[in-house]
Amino acid sequence: MSDVLEQTEVDALIAAVDGAGDDEQQTQDQIFSRSRREGDPVEVRPYDFKRPERVSKDQMMALQTLHEAFSRNFGAALSGFLRTIVEVKVATCEQMTYSEFISGLPNPTSFNLIEADGLEGQICLEISPLIIYPIIDRLLGGTSQDLFIPQRPMTLIESRLISNVTNRGLAALSEAWAGVRELQFTIESVESNPQLVQIVPPNEVVIVIGFELKLSNRAGTMNLCIPYNVIEPVMEDLNAQSWFATSGRVDADADETEVARALTRAGLEVTGLLAETTITLQDLISMSPGDVIATDKPADAPIVLCVEGEKKHLAEVGQFKGSRALRILRKISADDRV
Repeated sequence: MSDVLEQTEVDALIAAVDGAGDDEQQTQDQIFSRSRREGDPVEVRPYDFKRPERVSKDQMMALQTLHEAFSRNFGAALSGFLRTIVEVKVATCEQMTYSEFISGLPNPTSFNLIEADGLEGQICLEISPLIIYPIIDRLLGGTSQDLFIPQRPMTLIESRLISNVTNRGLAALSEAWAGVRELQFTIESVESNPQLVQIVPPNEVVIVIGFELKLSNRAGTMNLCIPYNVIEPVMEDLNAQSWFATSGRVDADADETEVARALTRAGLEVTGLLAETTITLQDLISMSPGDVIATDKPADAPIVLCVEGEKKHLAEVGQFKGSRALRILRKISADDRV
């Protein structure tokens, strides 16, 4: 009978077990931080060490905005080159590992390796065959209505034709990056199998900007892959606020210089105002050659030099190389009664 517990003892054991569970739960939920205070809300997110996010959201927004400008310029250049409307727009802008980018590409495709003179490393520009062959067909005079997309690498002639498109794309890319840094892009090589190209380790972080290209009744994709270690030297310039501010200053300075340069060639009318007075209409009607108009201004007083009708300077009348001339004395001040 001594081993039988009373009801009060059973209740005490149950309460002790429940209290220990609460203490364990509180211990597991504790988060320690130097900047966090007790009671502050906590945001816990899973982190995948295989896909580290090395580019901030502001920098990703700046990259997307920059390449939206590139897509507009590239679309305009292609429309003029192909004599038809070509729409180019940014579809995605994300960061991933290089192996994930390569695994999502078709084979064969147009895989261009690009180098920039101011950066170290290579950039990839992949253009889908779904849009490449309609462009080639358009360049050769076709309508691409019943076009067959072959599953083979491009021939030398096709590669030469499509190089006219990629060169215009690199020119538009250089123009878009001019607000951050002056870069000149060149194609180093062209491959058809992306699996054979290893510009960075498979787990290296890359920024992939995806584009959609539409040509009449055809559409395709284009991907620009920028490894992080290539643009790491300019990442500080890609912060949204500093990039937009710098771009605004560059545009403002360029506009001011252009306006000043254009104004230097503008023609202006300069006149010398001898004196001013008022007369009646009857006097004006009765005037004839030889009449004298008297004013209150002394004969030796300086005359007023007007530029496009605006009184700007005081000058005196003289002669220079046999012609009547005006020599500027000084600017008109607020105290001058002219």
